Amino acid sequence: MGAVAAHGEDGKVSQQGADHQLKELDAGALFVLKSKGSWLHCGYHLTTSIVAPPLLSLPFAFTFLGWAAGVAFLVIGALVTFYSYNLLSLVLEHHAQKGNRQLRFRDMANQILGPKWGKYFVGPIQFMVCYGAVVACTLLGGQCMKTVYLMSEPEGPMKLYEFIIIFGCLMLILAQIPSFHSLRNINLVSLVLTLAYSACATGGSIHIGTSSKEPKNYSLKGDTQDRLFGIFNAIAIIATTYGNGIIPEIQATVAPPVKGKMFKGLCICYTVLSLTFFSVAISGYWAFGNNSEPLVISNFLADGQTLVPKWFVLMVNIFTILQLSAVAVVYLQPTNEVLENTFSDPKRKEFSARNVIPRAVSRSMSVIIATTIAAMLPFFGDINALIGAFGFIPLDFVLPVVFFNLTFKPSKRSIVFWLNVTIAVVFSAVGVIAAVAAVRQIGLDAKTYRLFANV
Repeated sequence: MGAVAAHGEDGKVSQQGADHQLKELDAGALFVLKSKGSWLHCGYHLTTSIVAPPLLSLPFAFTFLGWAAGVAFLVIGALVTFYSYNLLSLVLEHHAQKGNRQLRFRDMANQILGPKWGKYFVGPIQFMVCYGAVVACTLLGGQCMKTVYLMSEPEGPMKLYEFIIIFGCLMLILAQIPSFHSLRNINLVSLVLTLAYSACATGGSIHIGTSSKEPKNYSLKGDTQDRLFGIFNAIAIIATTYGNGIIPEIQATVAPPVKGKMFKGLCICYTVLSLTFFSVAISGYWAFGNNSEPLVISNFLADGQTLVPKWFVLMVNIFTILQLSAVAVVYLQPTNEVLENTFSDPKRKEFSARNVIPRAVSRSMSVIIATTIAAMLPFFGDINALIGAFGFIPLDFVLPVVFFNLTFKPSKRSIVFWLNVTIAVVFSAVGVIAAVAAVRQIGLDAKTYRLFANV
C-alpha cells in the first residue's frame, strides 16, 4: 500500500487524468465499461462473478480430497485469491493515479508484459474463460429448469436442449443491458439470491444428514492413480469456483478516484463467500460423504423421490436459475466490450441507430452461439474444468503476483517478493497438472458423450 502512496497523486490529478482519457476511449470502454459506480456496486459485481452456483460443486470436490485436505484447499483458495485480487487492484490504482487508468486485463498485460502478451495470451485466455462461463451457466440453467419440469411431469417429453434454449431466450433479453454499470441492481439481487440458495443447500443437507440412517462414507474412491488425478481435478474445481478473470473490468466500473474502493468491494464479496462456500461444502460433504453429486442439490433427489419437500427443491432451483442468469450476463461483458469496440462508433451517441442496431445484432448472435454450444455439448462441465485449469489459474493466481512484482519491484530480500514468486511457481505447476487431470477425465467420459444428449 505504501508503494502506491509513494507513487500516487491526489484525487484531483486522478480525476483530470480520467477526464483526459475519456476523450480518447474506444467504443468498448466508453459504452460498456462506464466508470460511474461506487465501492458498493463494485462489491455486488465481485460477489456475482465469484459467489455463483458452481459453489454447489464444492462437496463433490471434497470427495477427491477428504476432510482435512478439502478444508485446507478451501482456506488456501480464499486466502490466495483475496491476496491476489488485492494486488491486482493495487497495480490498477497505481496506474490510475499516474493518469494512465487501465480498464481491461489485456491493457494491463500490454503495458506490464508487452503487447504480444496481451494480444496472444491474456486476451484469448480471458475470452475463453468468460465465454466458457456463459456456456456453462446456460447449460446449468437448462438443467435446473429440467429438474423443475420433471418434478411436475416425471415422464414428460421435453428434452434438456429445449430447456437450454428457453434459458438462452432469457439471456437474449438480459444481454441487451447496455453497460456493466447498468447491472448493479441486478447484481444486488444476485447477492441476495446467493445467500438464499446457499442457506437452502446447507439446511437441506443438514436435514437429510440428520434424518438418514445410512452410515456416511468419507473414504476416497479408486486406486492410487485415480486418487492422485482426483486431487488435481478437485483443485481445478475449487480454482474455478474461486475464479473471477475480470477484476480489471470490474474495477473499471468504479468512478475515479479509485483508491481503496476495490478493497471495500472485496471485503463485501469475501464476507458473502465465507458464509456460503464453507457452509455448503462442509454440510454437503458431511451429509452425503463420497456420494456427493457434482451439484449437491442433486442429492436432494433419490430414486425419483425427493428427500426434502418438493416445494423446497423447487425454490432452490428457481433461486439458482435466477442467479445463473445474472452470472452469465456479468461474464458476457468482456465479449460485449469486444463487440462494441468492433461494431460501434465512439463518435456517435450510445443509443443512436448507428450503434444500437449492430449492438443488438452482435450481442444476440453471441448468446445464440453460446446457447447452441450448451445444447450440443451437455458434457461441457468436463470441458469447463479444462478451461478453469488453463484460464482461471493463470488469470487469478499467477498473473496478479507477477504484475505486482514487475510494477512495484519489491526488494528481493522482502517477504512479499518471495511470497509472490512462490505463489506464481506453485500455481503454474498446479495449473499444468490440473489441465492434464481434466484432459484425462474428458478421455474417461468420452464414451458417454453424444451431441444434444438428454442428460
